[in-house]
Amino acid sequence: MSANSFDARSTLRVGDESYEIFKLDKVEGSARLPYSLKVLLENLLRTEDGANITADHIRAIGGWDSQAQPSQEIQFTPARVIMQDFTGVPCVVDLATMREAVKELGGDPAKINPLAPAELVIDHSVIADKFGTKEAFGQNVELEYGRNKERYQFLRWGQTAFDEFKVVPPGTGIVHQVNIEHLARTVMVRGGQAYPDTLVGTDSHTTMVNGLGVLGWGVGGIEAEAAMLGQPVSMLIPRVVGFKLTGELPAGTTATDLVLTITEMLRKHGVVGKFVEFYGEGVAATSLANRATIGNMSPEFGSTAAIFPIDDETLKYLRLTGRDEQQVALVEAYAKEQGLWLDPKAEPDFSEKLELDLATVVPSIAGPKRPQDRIVLANAKEQFARDVRNYVSDDEEAGKESFPASDAPAVSNGVPSKPTTVTAPDGSTYEIDHGAVTVAAITSCTNTSNPYVMVAAALVAKKAVEKGLTRKPWVKTTLAPGSKVVTDYFDKAGLTPYLDKVGFNLVGYGCTTCIGNSGPLPEEVSKAVNDNDLAVTSVLSGNRNFEGRINPDVKMNYLASPPLVVAYAIAGSMKVDITKDALGIDQDGKPVFLADIWPTEAEVNDVVANAIGEDMFNKSYQDVFAGDAQWQALPIPTGNTFEWDSESTYVRKPPYFEGMAMDPSPVEDITGARVLAKLGDSVTTDHISPAGAIKADTPAGKYLTEHGIERRDFNSYGSRRGNHEVMIRGTFANIRLRNQIAPGTEGGYTRDFTQDGGPVSFIYDASQNYQAAGTPLAILAGKEYGSGSSRDWAAKGTALLGVKAVIAESYERIHRSNLIGMGVLPLQFPEGQNAETLGLTGEEAFSFTGVTELNNGTTPRTVKVTTDTGVEFDAVVRIDTPGEADYYRNGGILQYVLRSLIRS
Repeated sequence: MSANSFDARSTLRVGDESYEIFKLDKVEGSARLPYSLKVLLENLLRTEDGANITADHIRAIGGWDSQAQPSQEIQFTPARVIMQDFTGVPCVVDLATMREAVKELGGDPAKINPLAPAELVIDHSVIADKFGTKEAFGQNVELEYGRNKERYQFLRWGQTAFDEFKVVPPGTGIVHQVNIEHLARTVMVRGGQAYPDTLVGTDSHTTMVNGLGVLGWGVGGIEAEAAMLGQPVSMLIPRVVGFKLTGELPAGTTATDLVLTITEMLRKHGVVGKFVEFYGEGVAATSLANRATIGNMSPEFGSTAAIFPIDDETLKYLRLTGRDEQQVALVEAYAKEQGLWLDPKAEPDFSEKLELDLATVVPSIAGPKRPQDRIVLANAKEQFARDVRNYVSDDEEAGKESFPASDAPAVSNGVPSKPTTVTAPDGSTYEIDHGAVTVAAITSCTNTSNPYVMVAAALVAKKAVEKGLTRKPWVKTTLAPGSKVVTDYFDKAGLTPYLDKVGFNLVGYGCTTCIGNSGPLPEEVSKAVNDNDLAVTSVLSGNRNFEGRINPDVKMNYLASPPLVVAYAIAGSMKVDITKDALGIDQDGKPVFLADIWPTEAEVNDVVANAIGEDMFNKSYQDVFAGDAQWQALPIPTGNTFEWDSESTYVRKPPYFEGMAMDPSPVEDITGARVLAKLGDSVTTDHISPAGAIKADTPAGKYLTEHGIERRDFNSYGSRRGNHEVMIRGTFANIRLRNQIAPGTEGGYTRDFTQDGGPVSFIYDASQNYQAAGTPLAILAGKEYGSGSSRDWAAKGTALLGVKAVIAESYERIHRSNLIGMGVLPLQFPEGQNAETLGLTGEEAFSFTGVTELNNGTTPRTVKVTTDTGVEFDAVVRIDTPGEADYYRNGGILQYVLRSLIRS
């Protein structure tokens, strides 16, 4: 029960139903607040307990100074938690392990139960092994079940063993698309109360639901577990960036072009750790599908959330997707009662403001390795010619005398070239070169949730087929929508056969290419690429294109709208200027240009209006948690503690609670630490966290081989996230990681200073030697360390490798928080300094003193860092809130929660 210090408790009547609500207008200053802070204010009013959440916290939001730097800690209690299976499996593994730990400490295992609704969508496990045939979907599902049976059995057990935990089975859709189409409430009803739907998710793209006016963001799995167990999320009241939209998108542009423009603008502006909120008359002209696309990309521009207020467009979408009329009426009544309804003319108090005239958006792509690196489509050919120089061998570039020194358009005449003949299985031959598009994927919730761009892609396919065009033979083409509704409306509109003829057959309902599950290239293409070191490309409608993420054979990756993905599959190369050059030749021998097959806005709108209806969503989601016969037939153990299989290579009991006592040991200074990795700027969690395929000659591959697993059954790191032994062997093992203390290497290598001369070694092997010698480890890093997805294993793997401290120039919010959650100390170099300016090579031994001040209940602002080579400096302690300090004192967030639950 809320302490209700502001007398905010009231009643809202909607139809025949009455709901308890907490009125925002009872708090002075609430009317001027941005939408997102009003949601946080309501959260505190409803959960005020006089201890963790007090009247002073509520007044702090009401009196928010938009220009101040964040300093006020609050405790945010999300209404629910959402997970995908890669990050969700470790959550359930940890909950199962906590049950045993509670039992060992004399408590009741049944206490370990989600206290907030938790929903998990299995969407990250399907791999696009098979493609280009009508049988591809069924074959990939069979392979998925074969590879993941142990994990799926475990999740089915969790669904029966834990209260408030639901699982959306495989082959249904992508978590964020399922969230906006079905799971999101917009206004939550629970225990007779109505309040804003809020959430945290174990995937950074949880922010897609911001498009529906739902405040939520991605957190590490360890934070999500704590939220499931009733722990509030400790946070600072953020700065809020107002992003004003005016005008309307011009014909020929898509939501993808818009979001790539916004991503470029916000990355340039700097919004890490901030909320972004869209306002203005252009919001009303922005469809819900486009809002969701923008919200989805929040991690790409670095913000915590990217939210839109509630308006008529929100209600229209809720009705379309099958929400009942009472729920829609409640959303409208609640939003208007609480001042959460969009006023297009309002100018809320924001910390900073940006503005975009939608009419200025032009067709764009982004790449070759970062989402914020937008390229105007008309300049893509020239930009590729410049960028490819970074991906070809030095001797090849040196021998290319026609390379101009400038960035003039003529550079395309001097692009490196290594024509390579490929023989297909049917005996036919073709030629590929640098820039060949080897992967063209309509994938990820970012765009597959948007019917306008999906229909546009299908119409491009239709017009191409009618002119006799198809994909080039070296392009692996895949269609992986985020929900079954997409294929339903393709079928109803008669567009599926055209997509099939261009090669975009359904391969699965899951994330596939966007997360590295693109599957292997055809053997003959892969061999040609690797034998000749070709810089080939992928074009995908996803949100991530980091190095090494999409496919191990592909060096350069480009984000594009679904219709452009189809166009590039037909063109077959980034050396083609698809705005000017012919994509192919029609039946009459005439060149076909992009303009010839690009649909008009009216054509797209006509299909959307006539092919999509509420009945499709009702049909797709009517029994969404039940699963098919294959899911229901999985045998599962019973009981409230899990029966661990000692032979399993997918699900193993982790060591986090081994030897844990009820009282934590005092925090100690760190002495004699060696550097496991010295890293540059923009090292992402994709570089740190295990992801993608497992290679046989790596520590993880050797572990699986030793356990009798055949190479064909290795599966991916993501599918084995429930096995810590595999995951720690893959931490810092990304094929594009460059560890500066092991120059000349790429991948999971370091130097092992437990051996004479410090020979180059696998990071995992060196870590084991250091831990056997009792030597703590540290990481040195540059700017934006840990940017990218919110991945618990980037922190878990770091901790299990024996890393006790990280020193970086700056951090992305989620990873810094996750490090603390695993008992790793995040430190920051003094302003304006870094490893280079301090003369650090990574070969030194480090000591960190002053950490013990935490034992006094306070957090030191800095700690003294000294090395055995005489370098000394004060590093800033990035434990930013008292709650984070409590987690660190307990050795991690899970230990803190476990002790708290037992004591209660």
